Amino acid sequence: MGWGGQKDGCGNFMKYSLFVVNLIIFLGGVIVVALGIWTVVDKSFANDLLGTNLYAGAVYVLIATGLLVVLISCLGCLGSVKEVRCMLVIYFISLFLIFVTMLVGGILGYVFRGKVETTLRIGMEGSLRDYGNYKPITEAWDITQTRLECCGIYSHKDWQNRLPESCCKLTRTGERLKCQSLVENNSFTMNTRGCLNVTTEFVKTHAVVIGTSGIVLSLIMIFGMIFSCALFKLIE
Repeated sequence: MGWGGQKDGCGNFMKYSLFVVNLIIFLGGVIVVALGIWTVVDKSFANDLLGTNLYAGAVYVLIATGLLVVLISCLGCLGSVKEVRCMLVIYFISLFLIFVTMLVGGILGYVFRGKVETTLRIGMEGSLRDYGNYKPITEAWDITQTRLECCGIYSHKDWQNRLPESCCKLTRTGERLKCQSLVENNSFTMNTRGCLNVTTEFVKTHAVVIGTSGIVLSLIMIFGMIFSCALFKLIE
């Protein structure tokens, strides 16, 4: 496992470059996992309104992939320091597979971003009828309308004569105004924006963050594969 006559400036450059790249990949993996967890926590309230598990599933896959990236980057650091060819081979293959997964996941994030409004509209139209009859749907609507300060799909009129209290804004004392009485008295101290546009922008923002982080990390992995191949050839 020695370098022999090839242990020169170029060899050392490859060795330490691979080590530095793996440190960056390690940090990138940690960031991806953190962003994934943030997305799960922050968007979970609207999950039942999406009408599909594609978005949530993609986030969980990204978290799992991020954890694998952290482990593989440690393997790459160890392989470069110890100059073990077998570890470099395993590292390259693992990194390549993760690279493809992350790149496809990042691209799918952008694809989903373009279809999110249609998906949300269909999901909201279906779930609106189940409000009050199905607890997860009821809680999803209430939390969405409270957190995003919106009401209905397009406006409060979507609720007709069963306007939820979550459509009304909280007072300074934390009490919620009675929505139905506000409508009857033509007093619109409530959330007037429709939830479709608000939630669409909310989900799109998360999709862009996750998709961009996946693509950027995938590009960094290319350098890891290049340096691992170069280092493998230099080790005798």
